[in-house]
Amino acid sequence: MHPTYDPLPDAALRDLPVFPLPGVVLFPGTALPLHVFEPRYKAMMDACMAEHRAMAVALLQPGYEADYEGRPAVHSVCGAGRIVSSERMPDGRWNLVLHATDRLRIERELSTDEPFRRMQCVRVPDDVSPDADALAERLRALVARVADAAPRARDALTLLLANARGPAHLADALASCTLAPAPLRQALLEERRVARRLQRVTDALASALLHMSETPRDPESLN
Repeated sequence: MHPTYDPLPDAALRDLPVFPLPGVVLFPGTALPLHVFEPRYKAMMDACMAEHRAMAVALLQPGYEADYEGRPAVHSVCGAGRIVSSERMPDGRWNLVLHATDRLRIERELSTDEPFRRMQCVRVPDDVSPDADALAERLRALVARVADAAPRARDALTLLLANARGPAHLADALASCTLAPAPLRQALLEERRVARRLQRVTDALASALLHMSETPRDPESLN
């Protein structure tokens, strides 16, 4: 297994920097490119790079706009991972790629003098039932049909299937790249049962495939 797939160390979860974002749900096994420009998050990046090169990304709760500059509420289940590439610009902005490794639950927000937020988190383990492998094979077959119906998505979907490391990763990777809107992705992130995640992604893609067959003028849509 590639070392960037390893879970974050327990020490990192005790006071993990958290990047609250609107519309972004981070699934384990996926990569997220980010451009960091706000002063508080530039400071967060400096801390991340000096510590475990780790951060969490948490989806902001609805209504965050009224308190965006403060500490608006975030969903308690979030994705976290390691910064695997980064570029710091002369003005302190950052370009980076975050590789997600963990599904976490926020236990509490920590009090700190830093301008960014830190949370104490615990891992959310997958609940893998005996039918997960069969459901994953069914989903793989459906993805192949979607790829045939959407030629421009074929290469990306084929690569995703080739790189999927098991039923849980397959469900997470497909949820990340094919499902919308953000509340649906968040619901999948919060679902511990791998079989349930596989079934929900299968249902969504089956609906998308039916939609594509009924609207031949727009064959690339997956939503």
